[in-house]
Amino acid sequence: MGKVRTTLVKRTARKLLETYPDLFTGDFEHNKKVVSQLIEYNSKKLRNQIAGYITHLINSAKKREEKSKRI
Repeated sequence: MGKVRTTLVKRTARKLLETYPDLFTGDFEHNKKVVSQLIEYNSKKLRNQIAGYITHLINSAKKREEKSKRI
C-alpha cells in the first residue's frame, strides 16, 4: 500500500502547478526550493510533501506522454 496524501497537499500542489507550470521540473530538490519560495508554511514536512507530489505529477505526465507517442 502506498502513502496517503492529504487533500491539503493535493489541492495546494495542483493549484501551484496550474498557476506556475513553467517553474516546476521532474527534480524534487528543485521543486522543493520553488515551493518554499512560493508558499509560506513553517512546516518542512508539508513543503516536502507538496514538492514530492508535484514531482510525482510531472513525472507521471511525462510517462503518459511517452506512452502515447509509442502507440
